[in-house]
Amino acid sequence: MPKQLYVVFIIFLSTYGYAQQPPTQSQDSIQRVRDSIKKTQFVKNIGNGFFPFRHFNLDLRYLIKFNQYEGFRTGLGGITNDNFSETYRLNGYIVYGFRDDAFKYKIGGGFRVNKESNTWINLEYIDDLQETGSSKFLTDKRFFSFFEPRLLNINLFHRHITKSISLQHKVSNHLLSETKLAVSKITPTYNYHYVTGGTTYHNFDVSSLKLSLQWSPFSHYEIINDKVKETKDGYPKFTFQLTQAYKSVFGSDFNFSKLDFRTIHQFTHNNEDITKLTLVAGIAGGDAPLTHLYHAYPNNINKETILNRFSVAGLNSFETMYFNEFFSDKFSTLQIKHSFKPFNITERFQPQLVLISRHALGEMRSINNHREMEFNTLEQLYSEAGLEINKLIFGFGLSFAYRYGAYHLQKFEDNVAFKFTFNISL
Repeated sequence: MPKQLYVVFIIFLSTYGYAQQPPTQSQDSIQRVRDSIKKTQFVKNIGNGFFPFRHFNLDLRYLIKFNQYEGFRTGLGGITNDNFSETYRLNGYIVYGFRDDAFKYKIGGGFRVNKESNTWINLEYIDDLQETGSSKFLTDKRFFSFFEPRLLNINLFHRHITKSISLQHKVSNHLLSETKLAVSKITPTYNYHYVTGGTTYHNFDVSSLKLSLQWSPFSHYEIINDKVKETKDGYPKFTFQLTQAYKSVFGSDFNFSKLDFRTIHQFTHNNEDITKLTLVAGIAGGDAPLTHLYHAYPNNINKETILNRFSVAGLNSFETMYFNEFFSDKFSTLQIKHSFKPFNITERFQPQLVLISRHALGEMRSINNHREMEFNTLEQLYSEAGLEINKLIFGFGLSFAYRYGAYHLQKFEDNVAFKFTFNISL
């Protein structure tokens, strides 16, 4: 419950300060507009995961989290804002994991070389954990959630000490790019060895170059208050990312390449129903260890009964797929969500029904190179279907999913995932 209490505390804090300011008859309309803008900006910052101060914004992501390896993870982080400088920025965090008894941190900064194209050069030093098999796009907008459901059950992490330099550049309003050169020292926190060329690795170095592009051809933009603002979030959207690791560069141990792709399309129907399709694919070639390959966003705990597996459903995860059950060096997933118009029962009680269909396909080349780790592959189609009833009370709802098809399990209950959902927006 700490996260739920923390949500209530933050929302209370964000409104309490304003509620204590008594209205005065002498306040003119201009001042009321200014106060409204400030309040809107404050709530927007909270919604993006920041608590704003004069010269920096406190990053709420680092206050408290929980996972199976670190247990509770807590700390502080933040980034300077425009009041500090519109040309330079500093950011970082420090956190502590109680179960693994270890500190993790990041120190970073950047400077803007071109305001019109929003071009930044960034430097970072990170000593932290990363989920094995996860793949993130550099150009993704910051995503913040008061509650991160998958994180609660993840137990497969590798430690990485990474030094990087990156270039963010807006090619146009519709096309964003980011390029990053990184050098990492990686140590799996679990029993794993990668064998290639007659050499066995547990710890290894990786030097890589990434190029990421995010293309939103159907979004609309306008200049408002001398700043370009997105006025229509258009679909489909496309994201590409190319990764190349170079052996012997800065002591790197491996040569491998990765190509990742994602497209999101959304249809809004006349009756206000929304259908959303998300296609994600990735392929890795060369000597890529398991840390840099792919899982398929699993979110099911390896426990005996349905009630023991009761947890929180993710936003884009396979609810019936067990953690560490599948890994691939080539994979694709398709997720289809149809959200019905919320039921207008009362002004405050408007639950929403969502139907979901998910599918995954993949394969693993040279599976024998990965030692001490047992996992399956996805040569046949993995399928699950489910439904959610969201926002039943205080943002919480219920989720049900069923696993069918080629990877259907013998025991009926092993194919079922029953969880609650959490949706809140500010």
